[in-house]
Parts: sequence; C-alpha cells; structure tokens
Amino acid sequence: MPNLRRILLGRRLSSVESQHTKVSNVIGLSVFSSDALSSVAYATQEIMASLSSNLHSVGALVAVAAVHPLFGLSVPVALGIVGLLVILGISYRQTILAYPSGGGAYIVAKENLGESAALVAGASLLLDYILTVATSVSSGVAAITAALPSLDGHNVFITIVCIVLIALANLRGVKESGAFFAVPTYGFVALMLIMIGYGTLKTFLGGGPTPVQVHTAVEHTQRFGGLAMIWIFMRAYSAGCTALTGVEAISNGVQAFKDPAEQNASKTMIWMVLLLGIMFLGITLLAHRLGVVYQHSLDPTVVPETLLSKLEKAIYGDVTHGLPKLMYYLTQGFTFAILVVAANTAYADFPRLAALMGRDNYLPRQFASQGDRLVFSNGIVILTSVSCFLVFVLHANTDLLLPLYALGVFTGFTISQAGMVMHWYRLRRAEPRWVSKAVINGIGMAAAGIVMADIAVTKFIHGAWLVVLLIPIMVWMFLKIHRHYIRVKSILAGSRTEFLPHRRNRVVVLVSGIHSGVVQALNYAKVIAAHGDVEALTVDFPDEHGRESAALQKLRSDWPHYCEGIPLRSIESPYRKIVEPITDELDRMRRVEPEYTITVILPEFVTGHWWANILHNQTAWRIKGALLLKPKTVVISIPYHLEPLVE
Repeated sequence: MPNLRRILLGRRLSSVESQHTKVSNVIGLSVFSSDALSSVAYATQEIMASLSSNLHSVGALVAVAAVHPLFGLSVPVALGIVGLLVILGISYRQTILAYPSGGGAYIVAKENLGESAALVAGASLLLDYILTVATSVSSGVAAITAALPSLDGHNVFITIVCIVLIALANLRGVKESGAFFAVPTYGFVALMLIMIGYGTLKTFLGGGPTPVQVHTAVEHTQRFGGLAMIWIFMRAYSAGCTALTGVEAISNGVQAFKDPAEQNASKTMIWMVLLLGIMFLGITLLAHRLGVVYQHSLDPTVVPETLLSKLEKAIYGDVTHGLPKLMYYLTQGFTFAILVVAANTAYADFPRLAALMGRDNYLPRQFASQGDRLVFSNGIVILTSVSCFLVFVLHANTDLLLPLYALGVFTGFTISQAGMVMHWYRLRRAEPRWVSKAVINGIGMAAAGIVMADIAVTKFIHGAWLVVLLIPIMVWMFLKIHRHYIRVKSILAGSRTEFLPHRRNRVVVLVSGIHSGVVQALNYAKVIAAHGDVEALTVDFPDEHGRESAALQKLRSDWPHYCEGIPLRSIESPYRKIVEPITDELDRMRRVEPEYTITVILPEFVTGHWWANILHNQTAWRIKGALLLKPKTVVISIPYHLEPLVE
C-alpha cells in the first residue's frame, strides 16, 4: 500500500520544500484562471437558452436567430457582462495588492465586516467550488460526447472518472498539476482565438439575413412588451454571468505565486480579464451573427449538443473530412480538456479556504493539516466526494447544475468588495488615495450586488432556492463547530486549576479464553495494580437451560494454572451480547466505588496480514469504542502478535 501511494502521489515533501511549490505567471494563469477562461464554453450557451425559452417554435429559432430581437439581446447582455468583468477585474486587482498573503472574500470580510459576513462569504465560496468541479467537468464531458456521440449515455461515469483523476493530480501538489494543466489551457485559448478570427472573417465575407427572415422576426417581436423585454434581459444577463465564475480565484491564491507574489498575481489577473473578455464577446457575437442557438433538454438524463459544437460547425462548415474536421475535433478535444482541468481552480482554492476556516475553528481542524505533498489532502478528498455525489444525482447535466452556480459566486463577490470599501475607510489616515480606491471597490460591490439580486430572483425556481437555503444552514453549522472548540478550550483551561485528589486504581482484565496474550495481560495487571485491586472478567453465554457454557467451564478448570491468584468473575449474557454486558458491569463498579479509576486491560491479537483482520469480528475494537465514552475509565491494549501465515 505505501508503494502504491508513492506511485500515485509521488515522494513525500518536507516542510522546507514549500518554496518549490510556488508557480510562475504562466503556470499560475492555467492553475487559477482555467475556471474563468473555460466558462466561455457554456456562458453564451446559457444566454441563448434563456432567450430561446421565450419562443415556442424550435424551427423558428434556427430561422430567425440572427435577426430576432430576443437573440439580438445576447449582444448587449454580453457587453454588459464584459463591463462587469472589467469592474471586478480592477476591484480584485486592488484586493490582490492590499492582501498579498491572499485576499479571498472570507479573509477580507473577517478583517473588515465581522464574523457573520465572513461565514456567509465562506459558505458561498465553498458551495461555489463544489459546483465548479461538478459543472466544469460535466460540461467538458458534454463537449466530448457532442463530438463522439458513441459516448453519449455514459456522461456520469466519464465525469466521475475525470474528477477522480483531477483529485489525484492535485494530491501530487500545485506545481506539478499546474504544469500538467498548462497545455489544455493555452491550447483552448489558441483554438478559440483562431475560431473567432476565422468566424469574424467569414461573417464579413458572407451576406446578411434574407427578407423572409426579417419578416418572420418582426412577427415574433410583436408578442413581447416593454416589461417582458426587461424581464427577459434580466434572465439572460443572470444566465450569462456564469462567465464570471472563477474571477476571484487569483486573489485567493496569491501566496502560490513566485515572489513578488502580489505583483505576479496582479499581472496574471490582467491577462485573465483580457482573454476572458475577448473570447466571451467573440463567441456571443458570432453565435448571434450566424444564428446558432441552444435549448435546454426537457429530459434531465439527456445532455444536448453544446452551443460551442454547433458554432464550430457553422464556422468551419462540413466537419466530416479535411481541415474542418481536424479543427472541429481539436477544438472539441481542447474544450473537453480545459473544462475538465478548470476544476483545478476549485481544487486550488477549496482546500485553502477550508484550511483557513479550520484554523479559525469554524471547520474541523483536520482541514488545516497538510499531507505528504504539502497540500491540504482532507479538503481535496471532501471536495471530490461531494462533487461526485452531485454529478451522480444530477446526471452530469449542466442544464441542472448551472442554475445553482452563479448565486454563491456573486454573494462572495459582493461581500468581498464591501469588505474592501471598509478596508480603505479604516486606512483613510494612512492611505492618501483611499477615496478613489474605495470608490472603485464600491462600484464593484454595487455591480456585484445588483447581479446577485438579479440571479436570486430570476433563477430562484430553477435551483437558486437551494443555495439560498444551504448558505444559512452552513453558517449555523460553522457557528456550532466554533462553539464546540471554544467549549473544549475553556474546559481544558479550567481543568488545570482543579484539585485532583489521589485516586485508587482498580484493574479489570477482559478474557475470553487462555492463550499467551491473556497471560501477558494478567502479568501486566499485577504490575500496575495494588494487591487485591485486580480481577479478570469474562462474558458467558448460558445454554437453553440457563447453565454455564462448556467454554466457561473449561476456562474455570484451566484458570488456577495461569491466573497467579487473580480472581475470575463471569457475567451472564442471555442475549449473546459482549460489549453491552461489559459496559453495564463497569458502570455498576463506578457507582459502587466512585473513588476508583477503572483500568481495563484488553488482550488482543494482531494478525500477520492486513487482510486477515476481515476474518475476525473486531470485538476488541468495539469494546474500546464503547469504553472511550465512559468517565474514569482507562483502556490499555495488550497486543499479541501472531506469526505471519506461511504461503
């Protein structure tokens, strides 16, 4: 097993090697921006799906998509989202420079807005990271099944396998996984830019919509009034804001960059905003111009062909042979790759955030422990487990996953920017330009808050209600955990001043028969116990007439030869239980002799092979688990190592 662990995860790293896990800007862009950059594969798709849901005829969609005013909304929607992207990019760049040790929403809110805001931000981000993994990988698998229809129907299995592989890569460490993920990220960006450039050239050389298409579009337009158009725009805008998920990732992972970390992270943020804005706007403009649309599937178990796949076919033409076929399959392949590795953004940030909250005693402290490869292994395992569960329950269908996605993201955005406004206000005497900086973050807060409200209203019945419900539950759970740790700390601190009188020790040896391990346990009991304060205890299953079992009779006859004066007492168990009669008897002894501490000595044999444990009933383990909860009780195991079996 240790050899398999080394093969999968690599050699162990000591704490002094942590500097070697720092990443360059090139690797950092692939590690922390793959989520945001890959979102262009489904963001425009969600805008078109939202707009198409307002038209009844699927045939009409294809005929008038390039000129219908509803689909024309996709362009201003995309421009508005790119504008918001620029605002958030500038705002988070300030966060990076202000918090060079990492300025995620949780840290900013904790330092500037207090506990409640920090916990809401933490809950929303943890949910976001889980949904990032499930949504991104599911979208990647949808891309590959669109190109290879023979794989259709196996989306759930393929998605879960990909998530597990990403988890293994991250368990090896950030630097190694980042180098591995750079190829899909930059390959996808290059192919998207080629497709957008070629598609733009093609639209310039092509003609406009026909008069029949324009007439049909006008007829469809007459069904919508002003208020209806505003509502449709709001729905499309909230749907398209999935393009902005992951924008905050770089600010969360500043410490992962090489020194000077804040400067390198800031430059990486600028490149991410530029690339994301160009790709998202280019895909949306081309989809509108070429009449490419998308509709959600009515069957949750069916994953329809992606909009990006349709757009590639519209741009490259016949993709069954030649160069168009090569470009189509290359683009779909790299789309699959980046959407799968986009989960790495969540794997980079979820464990870090969980570790921070674990150190602050809002999550179990195990989350703050680093594994052999200097990564927060427990957070990675939990993220993988919950994401795979979501994929299984929701059939790896992005139509079901995406409505859950953006609300938590923009909740974190809003709280983070509000915290930055308060941060600059607190530094107003030390920072000469605090007003302009506060205004920038204030604009970011207002924009993110408006979008958060938009998503909550327009996506509520489509799944956002679940996020609205889960965040308060998670905050309540964080507070319960925190209070538990405070209570434990206060009890332990108070126990130092307690008067501890001298207590007597009664030793009880649990036996089931005579063997070398029992003899060793009896000898040990005599060493630690005063004369007369040691006895042996066994559990007997009487026969149908209530008489002692043959096993107990045999034990009694052999006992004088081995006990060395230690008395043997039996407990009857008519219901054939072992653990319960022992705990009941020890409870009785504590009541009768409250001045005693009871030391239970448990002889147990250790098998020669790990698999041999499966063949035994683990009675000793169950007894120890039950006695652990009993006060004034000490349990000591006396192991008896069996010889390895000869094979």
